[in-house]
Amino acid sequence: MEAPTTLEVSRVESAAGWWEIVRGSPDARLGSRVVGLCGYRERSQAVVERHMAATSKIPLILSFGDTIEVDMAGRVGDSFESFVAGFHPGPATTRYQNAQHGLQVDLTPLGVYGIFGVPGSAFAGQIVSLDDVAPRLGDCHLQDRLASLRTWRERFAAVNELLLSLADTGPEPDPMVTWMWQQIERSQGRIRIADLVGETGRSHRHVTSRFHTQVGLTPKAAARVLRFEHAAQLVCSGSANLAELATQCGYADQSHLTRDFSRLAGCSPGAFARADTTAAT
Repeated sequence: MEAPTTLEVSRVESAAGWWEIVRGSPDARLGSRVVGLCGYRERSQAVVERHMAATSKIPLILSFGDTIEVDMAGRVGDSFESFVAGFHPGPATTRYQNAQHGLQVDLTPLGVYGIFGVPGSAFAGQIVSLDDVAPRLGDCHLQDRLASLRTWRERFAAVNELLLSLADTGPEPDPMVTWMWQQIERSQGRIRIADLVGETGRSHRHVTSRFHTQVGLTPKAAARVLRFEHAAQLVCSGSANLAELATQCGYADQSHLTRDFSRLAGCSPGAFARADTTAAT
């Protein structure tokens, strides 16, 4: 398989340490299962703590040996090497000291099901060891193989090849669930769930149960995360009028928008935008 042809590289150095982020592209044949590949390497003399908002992307972390602490869903200070963070409608915090080196694969909720064959409800709101989610990856010593390769191009190519192999043998999501997810995603979380359920011709209980099992959240909770993601992008792009932004994104009013930021990002829209600006500089 050909390696990704375009890589986006970012590097930052300071008196306290340095980091390098390299972004690649998933193989097009993975379709909507995988939405991003990112290699990282960093070192810091001080403790590095990062606060992350809720997201519809499901991160698969392939560590090359370093551990990282993750606070999520009320669990504080658990340390992990390679893991999958399940779909979670709330913020999370990571921290490390000394070094980090590895590769992150951003999957969609249905991509997790289609590649690993594990329903999203099995680990929603949890951090799960890679060996528990995908023992096949542990059996092939994937992290050691990736660490031994010389370039990020080679690593991205190797990960794409393995993900394609897993996807070829993985289960197909329920067509009804796939359709509902696509409608929620296209509407950026603004569509009325009752209308979607009505179009399926099934009971609300049946539809919600099937969706929750495979995606990991109910349709309403998933829509809330996708709506927030859209609002967060606009807030960080400089859209200062929160009342207009709330209407544009389908919130009842500005207070509704602010409550969702508090619930899903752990801070106000203004604080979220400032944190994003600081991280980018």
